[in-house]
Amino acid sequence: MRSEVAGLPGNPERPNEDWAAAVLPASGAGGALVLLDGVTPPAGEVGCVHAVPWFTARLGGALTELSASRPDLTLSEILSLAIRRTAGLHADTCDLSHVRTPQATVVLARWDASSVDHLVLSDSVLLLRAPDGPVRAVRDDRLDRIPREALRSHAAADRLRNREGGFFTAAADPSVAERAVTGTTPRAGVAALAALTDGASRWVERFGAGDWTECAELLAREGASALLRRVRALETADAAAGGGRRGKVHDDATCVYVEL
Repeated sequence: MRSEVAGLPGNPERPNEDWAAAVLPASGAGGALVLLDGVTPPAGEVGCVHAVPWFTARLGGALTELSASRPDLTLSEILSLAIRRTAGLHADTCDLSHVRTPQATVVLARWDASSVDHLVLSDSVLLLRAPDGPVRAVRDDRLDRIPREALRSHAAADRLRNREGGFFTAAADPSVAERAVTGTTPRAGVAALAALTDGASRWVERFGAGDWTECAELLAREGASALLRRVRALETADAAAGGGRRGKVHDDATCVYVEL
């Protein structure tokens, strides 16, 4: 097996709020990957004394440990338990019911000799490349289905966050795990996996530098760090040309790539 984890902060003066890990047991029979994209809150009250990196590190650590040690649990059950554990670490000091309590998007994948399980919650993406080349992108597209005007401000987005008809992220409510996109693929049908935060998936989704198959080919050929460098180059060129595209110039960007 081959694995690579790469990340870049959107602002070098601030920590990367993403969190990622690849678990490859020495036996080589199985493994797991975890990717979180921490949601940056606007300035103002968030109901929590902890910064987003505190949250993603603890939720990510719990997800990594459980993915590797609890094959008896489904990925949805693992996410639910990890959220419950993390919430318990700051329930006595923070208002976990606050709409801006720390939260993150989630990608999980776990494999053994027979199958590959996956889970995606919110707008990060998981790529599954078949041995003969085709690539399937597993996405939770609920955020895409919301009209842009409905997300015109933080307050507007808050009204749709973790609510029916809106979109869901991992925060303090374990039941959100039931909202995730999940599935299983035969192990023989997966040659490689890649998990990308939306800062990394910009190569496809914002700049159209290639499709998902070409993205997977780039990862196989040059690795996760090369993809992130290309994203930064595109962002910089776009900003120099007038920055006509929506959103911030640079975002935290993280990628986990695993060849089985």
